[in-house]
Amino acid sequence: MTNANLSRPLGATDSTDVLVVGAGLAGLNTAMLLARQGHDVLLVERRTNLVGAIRTTGIFVRKTLDDFPLPPDCLGPPIRRVVLYPPNLRRPVSLTSPRDEYRVGDMAPLYEASADAAAAAGVRIALGTRYAGRQGNTFHLAGRDRSTVVRARFVVGADGARSTVARDLALDRNRHLIVGAEEVFEIPGSDEPPTFHCVLDPSLAPGYLAWVVNDGKHAHVGVAGYADRYPDGLRRAAERFSASAPGLTGLERPERVERRAGPIPVGGLLRRISCADGLLVGDAAGAVSPLTAGGLDPCLRQSELAAEVLNDALHTAKPEKAMTHYDGAALRTNFRGRLALRRGLAHIRTPATAAAAFTLLRTPFGQAAASRVLFGDRSFPDHTPK
Repeated sequence: MTNANLSRPLGATDSTDVLVVGAGLAGLNTAMLLARQGHDVLLVERRTNLVGAIRTTGIFVRKTLDDFPLPPDCLGPPIRRVVLYPPNLRRPVSLTSPRDEYRVGDMAPLYEASADAAAAAGVRIALGTRYAGRQGNTFHLAGRDRSTVVRARFVVGADGARSTVARDLALDRNRHLIVGAEEVFEIPGSDEPPTFHCVLDPSLAPGYLAWVVNDGKHAHVGVAGYADRYPDGLRRAAERFSASAPGLTGLERPERVERRAGPIPVGGLLRRISCADGLLVGDAAGAVSPLTAGGLDPCLRQSELAAEVLNDALHTAKPEKAMTHYDGAALRTNFRGRLALRRGLAHIRTPATAAAAFTLLRTPFGQAAASRVLFGDRSFPDHTPK
């Protein structure tokens, strides 16, 4: 189904059970699940095309692949090998899992497939429609040709790390962000096994990592870190890394390169993510691993929880009570360990400190700890609403 067929025009006024703002995976999945339960759902997205302005690397972990029916033709080859590098790229630590741990999604067709599934469930999708804010009991939308006033029983903020819906509902907003930039391009087949390369170098990625994901079909080359720690800017750091990135030896970069960039919340799940009028999902709720910055698994799992809570709220005479079960403060406990590791990673400010960290990483204890983080079985959330 094309984007033109997906998008439905809106009138000057509209009403719906649930207004979902943002057509990322969290918004699409929440909308689809609610529509399958018989609710009227309107999903709005400011982009006119779902395949434009993709920001995520699209790395899916094994637990997501096990638990969610993602289209196989939208996924790259499985990855079992991760190589961790110090700043000088010498004596890296290689970790290999006995299981398929990662697959990189081809996000453009994956978004389209998710939108098709939502539309088939009955979700009304309005592309090219910007959320313009709340006024009293109504929500205002701005399209190319007209504005629309919507009355909705609930609103779902799936509008990214700097959520406007969160502001309008007086919910918590992300304060701890890193910024990332990535290049993606097709590569010829390789005899090397698909590998996830990670470089710990605060001069390239302050407070985070630089990476190359080479799965034999595509290369994803990127850096991310705290914006205020880039003396020459994120783009210059990305260019420096791209020129000498590991895992691309002998490969020529094609002229056609897709570039992605955007903010990533790393402060853990926000405490106040719901109120009587709506809730937040995905990046808007801070549902991103503080350590790895992985958000695709949390966004899909959290959208299931959000849809369950909203379904209860839509069927009860006391919806405000049902909404209290969507409690970010309680769910945030799942992030405690990774928040501690996030604080440790944030304090690695010099290449010398990063190199010293590899002394521990090369020990059996360090490699076991790294394997637990990279190949672990835990998912978020593991909480079922009462």
